[in-house]
This record gives sequence, C-alpha cells and structure tokens, in this order.
Amino acid sequence: MALTTDAAVLTAVGNDFGYEQIFARQIEALSSKGDLLILLSTSGLSPNLVAAAQQARTLHVRTIALLGRGGGILRDEVDLPIVVPTDSIARAQEVHLLIGHAVCDLVDTALGEA
Repeated sequence: MALTTDAAVLTAVGNDFGYEQIFARQIEALSSKGDLLILLSTSGLSPNLVAAAQQARTLHVRTIALLGRGGGILRDEVDLPIVVPTDSIARAQEVHLLIGHAVCDLVDTALGEA
C-alpha cells in the first residue's frame, strides 16, 4: 500500500495536523504489529518520514529505509537502514530502484513465480 496516493487523505491530514504528519497518521490508522514499512529518502532528513518511522515503532511495525547521503536522522529511526554511499540524489534513486527490483525478484523466486 502506498501512502502517497490518496489526495484526500494527504490534504486532510496536511491541513488538520501538518505536512509532517501525513504518513504517521496513516500508519496509525492502517498498520498493525507485524507489518513492514519501507521508507525511501535520499537525505534521511524529511520530517514526515522521521515521524512515520517513530509512529511505526510505537505500533511495533518493522521498518526498512532506503537512504542516501549518509542516512540522515532516519538512519537511526529504522530497524534496517540501507544507505547508498553517494551524495548524488540521482544515483541514490537509481540504486533504490535497483534494490526494489531485486527484492521483488527474490520474493517471486521464493514464491516459485520467477
């Protein structure tokens, strides 16, 4: 489930609670212990992603972050930080995409669908 696709939710939460809470409020409403939250950030400094990771922790939701630029604050807020060693936003995004495809391939293989 992508937390970025519902314009009504993003607008309502942004207006009522502030942009920093747009993901944390959705995690609070939609997630359960045992779920997995995957965060992508080239800087690791976005307040809305930091708040999301912190909310996930309170609900015992596991967290993975694909990061760049040393990982920023988010590096210490998640269970598994995967930091791409680059300061280039474009390179970090390209490697994040590659990691995502590799994970999908591993899941397909594990499910016998590859």
